[in-house]
Amino acid sequence: MTDFPAASPEETEAAGERLGRTLQPSDVVYLIGDLGAGKTCFARGLARGAGASGNEVASPTFAIVHEYAGSAGAIVMRHLDLYRIADRALELESIGIPDTLAGAPVAVEWPGEAVRELLPPTVEVEIVRMGEGGRSIRIADSRRAGV
Repeated sequence: MTDFPAASPEETEAAGERLGRTLQPSDVVYLIGDLGAGKTCFARGLARGAGASGNEVASPTFAIVHEYAGSAGAIVMRHLDLYRIADRALELESIGIPDTLAGAPVAVEWPGEAVRELLPPTVEVEIVRMGEGGRSIRIADSRRAGV
């Protein structure tokens, strides 16, 4: 487990980018934190580190899933926001989400406990707001020790 502070949104994004460079197609990253904690900011860095072109990462709250492509057009990361999904696992399974996620790492905001069996995490990132713009970021990476 790795803990470190991030004093700004840019540092939060940079932490995501470092982790994004290590992602493999089968990885599932849980992004845990309150509203406004910086989950989407971290996801923006993840996508950039995974090879996404541009800064188009936004919260997929109403779309449920966004896909981000690299410069060659291949999907390099998927980003789910399950905030509005009540029974997350049942709804995701009924609309076929698990079957569509193969081939690229997945970042999941608001995963909830019901999703763990459907999309078990390989990395869990907990972001906690600390005062004026600061964050505490804790990364538990089951793939290896540290990030």
